[in-house]
Amino acid sequence: MENKKIGSVLVIGGGIAGIQSSLDLADSGYKVYLLEDSPAIGGTMAQLDKTFPTNDCAMCVISPKLVECGRHLNIDLITDSELVSLDGEAGNFKAKVYRRARFVDLDKCTGCGECATVCPIQTVSIFDEKLVEKTAIYKPYAQASPNAFVIDKKATAPCQIGCPSGIHVQGYVALVAQGKYKEAYDLIRMKNPFPSVCGRVCFHPCENECRRGEYDDPLALASIKRFIADYVHSHHEDFEKTDIPVKKEKEKIAVIGAGPAGLTCAYYLAQKGYQVTIFEKDSKPGGMMRSCIPPYRLSRNELDWEIEQILKEGIELKTNYSINSSEDIEKLRLDGFKAFYVGIGAQLSRTMRIPGEDLDGVFGGIDFLKKVNYGEDVKLGKKVAVIGGGNTAIDCARTARRLGSDVTLIYRRTRREMPAERHEIKAAAEEGVQFKFLTNPMENIGEDGKLKSIKFSVMELGEKDDSGRRRPKPTGEQFIEDFDNMLVAVSQSSDLTLIQGTGVKTTTWNTIIADTTTFQTNIKDVFSGGDVVLGPASVVEAVGQAAEAAISIERYLLGEDLKEGRKEFEPLPAREYQTYVPHEDRVAMRNQSPDDRVTNFDEMELGFNEEEAQKEAKRCLECGICSGCLQCEIVC
Repeated sequence: MENKKIGSVLVIGGGIAGIQSSLDLADSGYKVYLLEDSPAIGGTMAQLDKTFPTNDCAMCVISPKLVECGRHLNIDLITDSELVSLDGEAGNFKAKVYRRARFVDLDKCTGCGECATVCPIQTVSIFDEKLVEKTAIYKPYAQASPNAFVIDKKATAPCQIGCPSGIHVQGYVALVAQGKYKEAYDLIRMKNPFPSVCGRVCFHPCENECRRGEYDDPLALASIKRFIADYVHSHHEDFEKTDIPVKKEKEKIAVIGAGPAGLTCAYYLAQKGYQVTIFEKDSKPGGMMRSCIPPYRLSRNELDWEIEQILKEGIELKTNYSINSSEDIEKLRLDGFKAFYVGIGAQLSRTMRIPGEDLDGVFGGIDFLKKVNYGEDVKLGKKVAVIGGGNTAIDCARTARRLGSDVTLIYRRTRREMPAERHEIKAAAEEGVQFKFLTNPMENIGEDGKLKSIKFSVMELGEKDDSGRRRPKPTGEQFIEDFDNMLVAVSQSSDLTLIQGTGVKTTTWNTIIADTTTFQTNIKDVFSGGDVVLGPASVVEAVGQAAEAAISIERYLLGEDLKEGRKEFEPLPAREYQTYVPHEDRVAMRNQSPDDRVTNFDEMELGFNEEEAQKEAKRCLECGICSGCLQCEIVC
């Protein structure tokens, strides 16, 4: 068989030998592909001061070759790449090449270097044999060819992987370390419009992933985020946004519920120019952030300011407006609304279905928190039992303590199995909340229609259930104890009255069924997320789902594929950072003393000051090298 020659040559290695070979071949008429493993050609000679044996200046010798090679019409530079396989025979080979992402467009980069001046990350320079440092975005050396920058991004930082809203966590930490607080604030809000709220109440899974925890303590990422938001709020006159909101000329979208999910979805859609109207049944926006999270955890002043920043995007808010039926939704369709987002949360307390739950003095945990947070005069007796082991139960217990009651938290498992945050459990104990574990209510005993005592069953732990926790089972032992009030905080559910008759599918747990990637329901123009889909969860999970739903809603209105390019995130392997990390204690959050804080509903945590925030931020190991702060994009 005749061997068909290609007329092109692959040169592997961009040192002086590879460069000269490429030039000679190209001048002979061959098409040359010069393959180099590093981001620039030049090889070892570019690193040298002098040549041997002539003692000439190495750069003076090689730089004309670099220029000629980069400009030659017959030479294509393939940098940051390596040969995977070579098939075929002499005269007709086929090469498979693995090309690493440069993260900088070679056709657009002018090599000006402005990006490197704002990069907050410093790492060792491989070109300089690790003797000096460089920024994460860099050019290997001044005369490098291609004359373009490259980003050293070896991994996605584990903290970002752990964040349900996908915030560039390492990015805002790096910016805080440099004192760039407004830039850090803007970076967070690209993914999450609630930095202040999440800085206070997030369960911070990012900290669980923080590699610093393998050496001493993980970074106080939530506390750093809170500092950023507090700083920008307190200096907001210096940072007032001058950008004019995008004109709202696109389709009308209805968002039902002004909680974290609804507000987030509305915010990102409004940024894209859609006419968004939020319908909220309460008199103020905020959802369960306002109605259920106690003010000692979340300042209402900070919540109001954060919501105000969202609404400034040109969102219409209609409060005291209930959507109660499929007829109401159909009317909105007739009014021109092209898509709907349901983010109504899970605001109903579940009962335990035991005798006596209808007695006076027995409250649902959510109902109790709403009454207190809305300023109602809630009268509790001296002795209060809180049933449950989650964050709502802890909130109920700590709130009841602030109302002057002696509180016992009853949980059917042990402290180890409690789903509440460890620091919340610790704070409750400091405030005088008593704990009674392996105990479960069986019956409420009343007198004249009012709770008098509770009959309990003593439990023991058996086999693990679906949650991975050991399942409690009765031992047969029982006892009765007097209590004036019971606060039931065992779980929550959603009021789905508004979607009855719409055809939207739901689960037996009274949640809406939505696609886990697009958050579209079985009714194409209806999307949903947050607690109404997840069941009782968290603010940050609601925010993350709502941001994804906003992307889906826009794609739906544009007639695009909702799932294209949105496969599950696949992180790169984590960076191999230094094997020795000097011990440095995590900066402790300053708090009100337990004796003081049980007398008021002021915020318990006092927040970081500037010195504390920077000190904590500088503990970051910079696992991903490039932090994703996006400052290079902004100045480009």
